[in-house]
Amino acid sequence: MFRCDRDYIIGFNYLAESAFHTETKLLADGFMSTHWHSIVQTEDPLAFVKRDRYAYTRYFNALYGRKGRLGEKRAFITEIDGIHRLTAALNYVNRQGLHHGIAATPFGYPHCSANAYFRKDLGKTSDVLPLILPERRYQYLLRDSMVPDSCRMDINGLLFREDIIDTSYVEQVYVTPRNYLFQMNKLSDDRSIDEQKKEKSATPLITIEVIEDGTPDFDVEQLLRNEQGRVNKSKMTDMELCRLIDGFYIPWLKKKDDQTIYTCTPRERETLFDMICRDLTRYANTRFDDKRTLVGRAGLSGKMATEAQLRRCLIL
Repeated sequence: MFRCDRDYIIGFNYLAESAFHTETKLLADGFMSTHWHSIVQTEDPLAFVKRDRYAYTRYFNALYGRKGRLGEKRAFITEIDGIHRLTAALNYVNRQGLHHGIAATPFGYPHCSANAYFRKDLGKTSDVLPLILPERRYQYLLRDSMVPDSCRMDINGLLFREDIIDTSYVEQVYVTPRNYLFQMNKLSDDRSIDEQKKEKSATPLITIEVIEDGTPDFDVEQLLRNEQGRVNKSKMTDMELCRLIDGFYIPWLKKKDDQTIYTCTPRERETLFDMICRDLTRYANTRFDDKRTLVGRAGLSGKMATEAQLRRCLIL
């Protein structure tokens, strides 16, 4: 669903657009290559989800030359009632990068809201960042945008999360910056479940299994091990692998700039699968980027990808 930085930028911006259009308060978000999560306060969750998914699908299909629905037919929606349930949900969404083994801490993953809260207390400022010119904002927003001009946008086109998210509400949930840091760095155990069970609420318990079940390569034990923060730097991220495929292998195969993985035939994708598997194995122990190879030109010599990951990024 997200193959490059621009996809993640548009993904969040359209989430913000949908929130303003449906009078929804956004509390947290987390984007991964294959799915995304958001926690919101809204009177009409279906309208919010429908607008968000429709807008992003149109963008993605136009960019990559594909057709049809993007993702599953129905989005996963669950009601959250209870402070402990809400805290568990916020923790999970903000720790996306950590749980999926991409970042050593929640704050090291840029495509989530972990860095939006307690910014002053945690020494995070954004005033020094260059802002995009007002006349260029339209490139990263919908035509009928309701995002106020007061919401800042960085030079890459990304709306500032701290301007979009209701950070004051979330900060009240965590009470103090110290507790927020504790929640972001603690290991998951049964204590959160026990606290939720004590609440007088008929809504489902918030667990990793409930929120994440059904996503590609779901393995709850691996997600929990990733909480240790030991990132495997020799493994490509999905975005690195997609950049290798989209920026190097497809142009080499198709000889045209406007071709994408979705315009390749199934046979061409299988050819790419065999070729990339061979090249990654051949250069697995290479410690320098040999510019004579496509892997080297991408700056990914010495990195590997799993077969399931490669098939997913090749749409096989």
